[in-house]
Amino acid sequence: MKGLAAALLVWTLMSPRSQAWPTHTACRDGGLEILYQSCDPIQDFGFSLDQCSQHLKSNLSIRFGIILREDIKELYLDITLLTEGVSFLNYSYAVCEEDLPKFSFCGRRKGEQIYYAGPVNNLGVDIPKGEYRVLLKLLNEDRSMVACANATVISS
Repeated sequence: MKGLAAALLVWTLMSPRSQAWPTHTACRDGGLEILYQSCDPIQDFGFSLDQCSQHLKSNLSIRFGIILREDIKELYLDITLLTEGVSFLNYSYAVCEEDLPKFSFCGRRKGEQIYYAGPVNNLGVDIPKGEYRVLLKLLNEDRSMVACANATVISS
């Protein structure tokens, strides 16, 4: 029986796998659809928006979950917006700063789980009709990747 279990484990580990994580729906409602896929080759994560509309409110309610591969004394969100393959906006936002933690998960260590459900502040914008690509990266103080996502925003 141990031989069968070992053979099954080896077969599972050696079987060909898909190279990409599945595409998830963050929200779909009110003329807006946001899809995302992890671009991190090692892990996937969960994300959703509670309100989905072409007018993004200035105080969005989100849900986000991940198991950390890196410590996060500091955490930065880098955002790149693209349309028709051309970058038209690059933005970096300090989510956690060592002396100014904005969220309860700031300071968490490698191997710990983050689950955040609550508000995030943003500018509150109307999303024009069209399809947009968004590259999102969460980076720690050493610029090591904590999470990465390729998102598609479809506004109709």
